[in-house]
Amino acid sequence: MANAPAAHPLVLASASPRRLDLLRQIGVVPAAVDPADVDESPLPRELPPGHAARLAAAKAEAVAARHPGAFVLAADTVVACGRRILPKAETEAQARACLDLLSGRRHRVYGGVVLLAPGADGQPPRVLDRLVRTDVTFKALSHEEVESYIASGEWHGKAGGYAIQGRAAAYVRWIGGSYSNVVGLPLHEVATLLHGAGYPLS
Repeated sequence: MANAPAAHPLVLASASPRRLDLLRQIGVVPAAVDPADVDESPLPRELPPGHAARLAAAKAEAVAARHPGAFVLAADTVVACGRRILPKAETEAQARACLDLLSGRRHRVYGGVVLLAPGADGQPPRVLDRLVRTDVTFKALSHEEVESYIASGEWHGKAGGYAIQGRAAAYVRWIGGSYSNVVGLPLHEVATLLHGAGYPLS
């Protein structure tokens, strides 16, 4: 069931079809999807949690400027091994390097979420945010498993070179925290933010 009509529309500041699907899973259907065009390069010495939080805020602010009076929801997902921020894999070499690094190890997935809510009586938007951490442990991957996953193409454009909702689920030995955060959007925290901001949930 879709959410009830809101006095102010909700705009999802993301090009990710996974985030849109996750919102629909909890009955939230944005009035518009408007991806932000921001530089996602880490700053010098920037740590993974701060990187996720900063990018989510930058995306929200960029899109809010185009949708005055709307709720704007933005998110960023960062996969990290220690202090190292793994890329969103765009080449087979990047994906292979990510999988080799994650093999047999525990890593962290940080989800930065920012909701800009319309201010009352012409006031600036209210900023509500969350930073969510999920711990994930991969099994030790064989060369054949890595090459099979590379051949699947599921890694393309994914933070850390894998999609937990696909074939990579077979590699996850243990997960601690929000599963949906690893997919792309921590649903409990998003629902809490929306409710707290006065956005109607079904």
